[in-house]
Order: sequence, then structure tokens, then C-alpha cells
Amino acid sequence: MKFNLDGLAVYFPYDRIYLEQYQYMRALKQTLDAGGHCLLEMPTGTGKTVCLLSLITSYQLANPNNCGKLVYCTRTVPEMNSVMEELGVVLRYREEQMILEQRQQQPAVDGVVPGNDVDMAGNGDDDAATSSSRKKRKRIYRPKNNDKTERSNMGPSLNETGAGGNGTLAVCLSSRRNMCVNERVLRESDRETIDAACRSMTAPWALERAARRSQNQRQQHQQQQSEQSFGDSCRYFDGFREAGEATSMPSGVYDLEELKKWGESKGWCPYYLTRRAINHASVLVFNYQYMLDPKVAKMVSKELESESVIVFDEAHNIDSVCIEAFSVTLQSRHLEQATRSLGRLSGEINRVKASDGARLQAEYQTLVTGLVDQGLLDTDPSEVGLASNVLSPDVINEAVPGNIRRAEHFVAFMKKVVEHLKARLRTVAGPTGGVTSETPLAFLHRMITTTSLEAKPLKFAYSRLSSLLRTLQVPNLDDFNALTDVADFASLVSTYSEGLPRFAVIMEPTVAGTPNPGIQLACLDSSLAISPLFKRFGSVVITSGTLSPLDLYPKLLQFEPCVLESFNMSTFRPCIHPLVITRGSDQLPVSTKFQDRGDMGVVRNYGTMMVELCRTIPDGIVSFFTSYSYMESIISEWDGMGIMRQLTKTKLVFIETKDVVETTLALENFRRACDSGRGAVFLSVARGKVSEGINFDRHYGRAVIMFGVPFQYTLSHILRARLEYLQTQYQIREQDFLNFDALRQASQCVGRVIRSKVDYGLMIFADTRYNRHDKRSKLPKWILQFLGDGQLNLSTDTAIGQVKHFLRIMAQPVDQESLKEVLLTVEEVEGMLRVDSSEAPMCIAAPES
Repeated sequence: MKFNLDGLAVYFPYDRIYLEQYQYMRALKQTLDAGGHCLLEMPTGTGKTVCLLSLITSYQLANPNNCGKLVYCTRTVPEMNSVMEELGVVLRYREEQMILEQRQQQPAVDGVVPGNDVDMAGNGDDDAATSSSRKKRKRIYRPKNNDKTERSNMGPSLNETGAGGNGTLAVCLSSRRNMCVNERVLRESDRETIDAACRSMTAPWALERAARRSQNQRQQHQQQQSEQSFGDSCRYFDGFREAGEATSMPSGVYDLEELKKWGESKGWCPYYLTRRAINHASVLVFNYQYMLDPKVAKMVSKELESESVIVFDEAHNIDSVCIEAFSVTLQSRHLEQATRSLGRLSGEINRVKASDGARLQAEYQTLVTGLVDQGLLDTDPSEVGLASNVLSPDVINEAVPGNIRRAEHFVAFMKKVVEHLKARLRTVAGPTGGVTSETPLAFLHRMITTTSLEAKPLKFAYSRLSSLLRTLQVPNLDDFNALTDVADFASLVSTYSEGLPRFAVIMEPTVAGTPNPGIQLACLDSSLAISPLFKRFGSVVITSGTLSPLDLYPKLLQFEPCVLESFNMSTFRPCIHPLVITRGSDQLPVSTKFQDRGDMGVVRNYGTMMVELCRTIPDGIVSFFTSYSYMESIISEWDGMGIMRQLTKTKLVFIETKDVVETTLALENFRRACDSGRGAVFLSVARGKVSEGINFDRHYGRAVIMFGVPFQYTLSHILRARLEYLQTQYQIREQDFLNFDALRQASQCVGRVIRSKVDYGLMIFADTRYNRHDKRSKLPKWILQFLGDGQLNLSTDTAIGQVKHFLRIMAQPVDQESLKEVLLTVEEVEGMLRVDSSEAPMCIAAPES
């Protein structure tokens, strides 16, 4: 449908719309009109993606001079492809509607007058329109897949007007591993090796070397022609370079598969082709890191205009992503590897001195000028690993200090830094050692006092190392990851040593459960990474299905949203049934609190609950535990009690592990078991792979069981430092943040069960603490609207009775008349909103927490 939203013509690719979709798009429009930022919580399975794409692309069409690119940030590659598929549907619909409008404006030809409801085939009768409507509505509930219908919306547009009716170009960007088409590179297995192989054929020095070799070959064998034009270089990259400005892409929607097809057909590298197309595209889709991680953002997003609209989808953990972008962890094995890398650098320097000393001398001359004049800030995209993480103004505008300009002097300088870090770790791991936490200023003062190094050269450590690696023409930068981490650590510590301590230097005898001691530079302020985006771009949209409570995000990210709203779910039947189970069948309380989790009575009650639910609920069940260690211990206890044998009598059991390949295989077999009718239960962990990016819609997830409240490990020294920082700087109480973080993780876990209006599922919270108002009130509004008093404080037996009753109701055929109550026309939505006299300020007020 095409409808008017407060003066904006919105092209929405379905015939009817949900009430929350209309409210969501109106909130988005208010944000864009105000030129501000927003924080929106939209129920899962209600078409959030299509609303975002429809509204913002329509806004771009109506305001070409005031609205820049749409930059849509996702977390995973499957999510990226899903967004591109939805965008293809939106733009194809808009393209068709604009063609129809042009036809209707033309005078009648051969006595045929275009009607109001003419479709693309020229059929204007009601039956055809009804049939078309029925087909489009059906797609709302159909799971995403790459069938021929979806693929037809991908690739270059075949119409004269271009994609979307105005020549829209939409591309997505990912790593070399996902975009490379060179057969020789793709033989490699992991990401690091693929990057190294690509760099060895595309770096400037590699091209010069290949050109010289090719010239020698042509002189010796003028009659022979190799398959690749520059010997060992990549023929796709060579074709891309030779085409130059002719590498422009036609209008269309290109996901990763289409980009590879297009690049391969033209003989151009899809990876570099997409990087060039960024400046010309109207819609960009890529990972969070391309906007939040300074190492990548400087090279990918530096050309984006300030009028661009930035969207962070599924952004419930965005504060954690921001912190990880500025944190560095060094273990003793990393420092040993850095020492070996320095020895290798010394050897390379001596080799270059002997064979090409002018190259090092030329580098020395350039280091006399500032980094801007050197061009060190304009890093070549092929060398992403050399980008600087953070640069203070004095580093940008000044020359590299004299004592680290010469290559051999810089290597000696870095050796002192590495040796000092090793000495600190030996102290921590010694018999009188222990956990130590310092501010960057205190750590830097001790380093300067001990090593006699100066503070200023430390700020340049990362940039100086980048310059040296380029000069030495190192093909595999991943071999120097440990050394670059040390340089990054030194630059961050010296840069942020003054003023408010927004970092903590924490030294521990064990890191991440390993016996190796380590030093962690932990970022405490999540606004460091995202605040430049709020200042640079007019509108930043942060949205997810599980953002509650909303009021903490503006404090954590330090911004003022002009729109802050959480939406209810409109439904024609109670498709979600949350249950809070606080007691087992023997009426003993169940909880994963530290003092209770080892109680055999709690373990037995949890096992009995799982067995009874598996006997009652058909198809797939997903359960989440608070941690890997707790899941392993409880499975071991269940096995000893015979509970695992009882489980396997009703369903197959699959377990998530820390190994990605094993978990992926387990997920595939879990789905096969559900498809075959055998049924399965998947045991997984909150904050793990399964809880974040995997959907268990339809029969794959008829119930989600959350065993316990997924609090972070409160004895973590990094967490303690961050809690103290939040309390001191933002007056966020420790318990408030811990509850907020745990409940958003629990909401994310149970939200996997529902993906559309006709889907249904059970959300079971198995812990006495969910019965407390201060806990459950932090769940999203769209979950709380289904959680009545009769679903609280239940025993296992009572809950089983409610489960049976719910499943009997949901097993009935969908009432099509009732379904029409939530599938509304625009006129019906506007009529409902006019009746509500208090709807005017709804997108400004924050929900109650």
C-alpha cells in the first residue's frame, strides 16, 4: 500500500498494516523531521525491518537534498542478507507503484483508461486485486528464504527508471572471506589466511613486484600470455584497477551473492568494487564494527555525509560492543609472540638496509612531517589491520618524535615496552602477587619511572608500527597481531592517561579461566565509541525487540533521544504465554542463586520440570542456562539421576558448546529432528551464540525455558571497575545496572520463540526471583502485556496444566476473521488513533520501568 504519513508518501509493500507498525513508522518520521536520535523497542516478529526500510527510503525519495544515505548496521551475515531481501521487496513495490502512477497520468490509449487498482499486468478487476492482496499478506508469515521470488528482487534493475523508481543503489559490505571470488584465495580455510593471501596480491608493493616480474616474463617470452595479467596478482583486482572510473554499478539491490555474481561477470573484485560503490550508494548494509570500531570506521564510513541516517538493529547489547572496540587484552603468550615479532622485524630491517636502504631513508624523511602530511591517516583499504584505534589531536598534527623515527630505534623502544609488561605479569603471577587494578595514569607513571621511556612517543606507537610494516612490505599482518596489540595498548594508555579515568588497567594471574596471567586495558565508558556518531550524523536510530528498560541507554551512551518509545503487540489471540515457575512439584523453591544452585533438591526439581514439559509440549523446546559451567554441572547431575535418559525417551537432546562448528552442526540436527516429527530439546547458554542470532520460529520453538536469571559474574574485576565508574559518573546504582543487564539477556533468550502473528510459544521463567516486581517489571512491554497475575508464582504441576490449556487453544485453526482485526488498512489505523485522545505525546514519553 501507499499511504500518507503526516505529509510523507510511504511505500509499504503489503496491503495491510499492524497498528504498532504504523506507530513505529510515525515515531521514525518524527525523529527524522526533528533531526535527532531515537530509541525504539518494537516487538519481535512484527515487521520491524520492513517498517524501517519503507519509512526511511520513502523519506529519502521525498527529501533528496536533506536526507543522505541509509546506513543499516546488523550483527551477523544472515541478518545482513535478510535485510537486503526485505529491501529488494520494498524497492520493487515502490518501482511498480511509480510506474503505475506514470501510466495513470498518461491519456487513454486505444480506449483503455487506467484504473485505480491496475496491477503490473494491467488487470484492474477486483478478483485480481484480491488475489494479489492475498499473496502479499501471506508473505508476512512466511519464513525468509532464498527462493526464486526473493532472488528476483536482487541484482541490477531491469527497468529504465532503476531500482525503487529513482535509480537507488543498495549494497552490503562484509569481510574478504565472504566476498572473494578468487579461486586461489578461497582455497584457504580461515579469515586470517584469506586476508593475508588477498593482501599478498593486492597491496601496492605486491603489485609493483608482480608488474616487474611480468615485464621480465614478457621480455623473455613475448609469445606467451599468462592467465593473470600481472603474474601473481589477482586478475579480478587487476580488472578492477584497469577499469578505473568505469567500475560504476548499475542501480539495483546487491546482497553478497549478487555482488559476487556481478563482480565475477565483469572480471572485477567484488570486495574493492563495493568499497568504491559506498560513495554512490543510497543504502548501505554492514556490520556494527564498520561504524563503531575506529580501526575500520575511518576507512569505510569517513566519506558518509552528515545527513546520513544510521540504524543499529538488534542493538540491545550496543554498549558492550562499544566497550569491546576500545578494550585490549594481553596475556603472557601474546608478549612472547610480540618478542618474536620484534626479532623478525629486526631481521627484516637489516635485510632491507642491505638490499634497498633508500626505502628506509625515504620513510625517515616522511616521518619528519605530521601524520596528516604523511598520509598515515588515509590508510589503504587493503591494510585494515594497520588502521589506528584512536588518535588524539596532538598525535594527528605533530611529527613522530625523533627517538622512534629510525626503524632500529623504534624496535628497541618497543622491546623496552614489552619487557616492562612481562615484568609486571611476573609480579602478578608470583607468590606475593594477585589481582591489581590501576588507572592509566598510575600505570603510565610506573612504566616511565621503570623504563626511562617518554610518554609522548607511546602515543605514536601504533602509527609508527603501521608505517614500519608498510615500509617493510609485510604480506601477512596477522603474524604481527600480538605486537600491534601491544602498540595499541601503549597508545591507548598514554592517550587516555589524563583527565577522567575512562579506562582501567587490570592485571590478573588468570584470564578467561586460563592459567596464563594477563593485562587487560578495560574501557569503562561505552560512549567513547558511539559519541562521535551522535555528533557527526543528524539521526541515529537504536532499535531492538528487547531494549527495556529504555531509560538506562541514554545514560550509558551519553545522548539525548528526541523519541523514546516501547510499543505493545497487537494480536488477535494470546500467542505468547509467559509463565513464572517458582516451585517444583514438591513445593520447594527453585532458583540459580549461588547459595541454592548446588542444592540437589533444586537440581532435581529443574530436571523433573524439564521432563514434564518435554512430555507435554510437541516439537522443539529451547532451554537457556546462566553459564556454560552451570549447564555442564547440571547436565552431569541430571545424568546421574537418570533424568537425561527420561528426556531422550520423548525428545532428542542437543547441547550448545563453545565450539562454533559443533554448535552449528547441533542446530542443523535439531531442526532435522523437529522437521521429522521426533521432536528435540536444545540446551544452550544465555549470552551465547544461540541466544543472539538464531530464531526458533514455528515448530522449532514451541517453548523457551529460562533456567535462572542470567546475571554477569559479579566477582569479575572488569565488571567491578565498570560498576564503580557508572556509579561515580552517571549515578547508576550497581544493582540497577545488574538487573537491567540480566533482564535484557533473559528477554533476548525468550524472544527467540515468536517470529510472526500466527506463530505461538511459551516463555517459561524458572526462578523465584522473576516473581519479584523489581525483576519482571524490566521485561519489555510486549511480554508484560501477556503476563497476568494467574501466571505468576506457579509450581511445576500448575504450570503444566496451563501449558496443556494454552496448547489446546493454539492448536485450533487460525480464525481468518479475527486475523483481519490486526491486519488493518491505513484508514482503520488512523481512525483508532483519532479515538485515542492521548495519542499525541505517545512517542515522546518514556515507558514506565
